[in-house]
Amino acid sequence: MAIGLLAGLAGLATTVLLDFTEHLTYHYSFGSLLDGVTGSSPIRRAVGPMVGGALAGFGWWLLRRRGAVPTVSEAITRPRPIPRMAMAIDSMLQVLLVGSGASLGRENAPRELAVALGDFGTERWALTARDREILLGCAAGAGLAAVYSVPIGGALFALRVVLRTWNLRAVGTALVTSSLAVAVAAPVTHDRRELAWPDPQLSYSLTAVALVLAPLALGVGVAFNRIVARARSHAGVFGSGSHDSWLIIPAIAAAGLLVGICAHWFPELPGNGSSILTISLDSSLTLASAAALLLLKPLLTAAFLRAGAMGGLLTPALATGAAMGAVVALSINSFTELHLDVASVSLACAAGVLAITQGTPLWAAIFVWELAQPPVWLLIVFAVSSIGAHGLHRIVMRTRTDQKTTV
Repeated sequence: MAIGLLAGLAGLATTVLLDFTEHLTYHYSFGSLLDGVTGSSPIRRAVGPMVGGALAGFGWWLLRRRGAVPTVSEAITRPRPIPRMAMAIDSMLQVLLVGSGASLGRENAPRELAVALGDFGTERWALTARDREILLGCAAGAGLAAVYSVPIGGALFALRVVLRTWNLRAVGTALVTSSLAVAVAAPVTHDRRELAWPDPQLSYSLTAVALVLAPLALGVGVAFNRIVARARSHAGVFGSGSHDSWLIIPAIAAAGLLVGICAHWFPELPGNGSSILTISLDSSLTLASAAALLLLKPLLTAAFLRAGAMGGLLTPALATGAAMGAVVALSINSFTELHLDVASVSLACAAGVLAITQGTPLWAAIFVWELAQPPVWLLIVFAVSSIGAHGLHRIVMRTRTDQKTTV
């Protein structure tokens, strides 16, 4: 219960800071980030992300000169005390960067802050190493659950992505912490989206489409992983992997300017990808825009990682998958007599891509369903896409392994 409350506070704090940064950057008083970007001047749209990137880069330069900041996974598994203050500052810098328009996910910051607060709250408890790992792993999942209001998705993230276990004690802990975290953060994060979803009678055709989407989702997910891995391996100054040089300041600022310039034509690009999801679900994307977003979103995300920035990859991958799904649906609707629901196909493809980038199809399907809040029957469509993409990926990897063994 203590971990759940602390994770909820982490989600609440990062959400408030993110909203404040977005409103300050794009100077809007109400509406979504997409409305703010669209309504801002071209100069503000370009300069805002650059200034935010420079400030975040300056903060990281000062922070990393004192030592490396551990990742969430490293903090959970390492037995020695973790640098809680450094992790808290690092999470705030991530929120500053994403709020100013960086093409990175917002979910890593509350996870990191929740782990830091959880370690602080349990430091005087007599815990075994395994108990501590379970609690901090569930704190990370609860932080994710808090910012997106997805209690089941947060619990499964802790179990399948962070801890990789179905231990009953871990399951119970994950459910309690995620539920409490969502309840604590609900006053600032609860946002039910009212959309016109397709009739349930279309479930059979959409399930067939989900099977076709599986190999496409596999290709997009693998490409996304490779682009991200290459950017991370060449991150830092001149690809050296060093993140503590002062050159990180102009590097992240330049990435911010790049996304700001691209936002002149595609205002959906700034931020973690929620704008792409919004217009995909509202079916307001054109085929040309969806194709452009499919290419630009992962490349801009890689640009920030290459510059040395930190941030989540969950929602950029989700947005990339949604753009791919929109391309498929809009192409079929334009060149055939079929009329597929763009929102459903976009989310199905997004679930398939998440299954590849995160390596767990069950969580991917449930997370996308819980995030978008569609009819229950669409969970079957999302599961078909995610399980199909994951299964194809395993077959491909097994085939490559067998070929190498034979050679």
